[in-house]
Amino acid sequence: MRFFNNDEYLEVGESTYMFNILKQEARQALVKNPLINQVLYKSILAHSDFNASLAWCVVDKLNKDEERFRDWYLIVVEVYNNNPEIINHALSDLHAFRERDPACYGYLQVMLFFKGFIALQCYRVAHELYIQGKKETALFIQSRMSEVLSIDIHPAAKIGSGIMFDHAHCLVIGETAIIGNNVSLFHSITLGGTGKEHGDRHPKIGDNVTIGAGAKILGNINIGDNAKVAAGSVVLECVLEGKTVAGVPARIVDGQ
Repeated sequence: MRFFNNDEYLEVGESTYMFNILKQEARQALVKNPLINQVLYKSILAHSDFNASLAWCVVDKLNKDEERFRDWYLIVVEVYNNNPEIINHALSDLHAFRERDPACYGYLQVMLFFKGFIALQCYRVAHELYIQGKKETALFIQSRMSEVLSIDIHPAAKIGSGIMFDHAHCLVIGETAIIGNNVSLFHSITLGGTGKEHGDRHPKIGDNVTIGAGAKILGNINIGDNAKVAAGSVVLECVLEGKTVAGVPARIVDGQ
């Protein structure tokens, strides 16, 4: 997915173009915020490319053991370098936050300070390790993400690109959940099971869906493309494409 239309973007590619924007925003921030110059250097300006910078941001959140920092950093960089699609998803996620969050004024803000974005990138690394068979490492990342960021995403879940987790505190996504592309989820959302099922037991969310804060979507049910789930709703049945549901239990509130 292309976000920019200019000669520089076409010449250097999206990843490099985004990294140039991040470096520019970081240099501007240095002038105004000298107290965080260490953060700006270590996270953005000290790196040679977007992959290395993003890996540092992810590991810095998860790892507090300085002796193991480099080990974890190399693991994440290897995942990125061997899986360009993960970087493409991260770029789409960055753009989603920048475009959809009215409180967002730049890409640097998302990269450094939006825990929903960092949690999403932690999940993407954990998911790749999980499908490689490195389940314990993936589950360790899930556990640390839950402890540090209060966001719990099982590494086996499947999540598309262009995702925005706004605030994202207390967001829970179960093992067999599937989330499509260009989905926006707010805080305190649960995509969980009913407690009565085994196997494939979590929701399937279509493309371009918006789920409001505090919503609970439970069971192996489908939320159709372009649907909306109102804040605080409890959804126990499938939602058709383009419909808006609200309430406990949720009911259609438009297009009846």
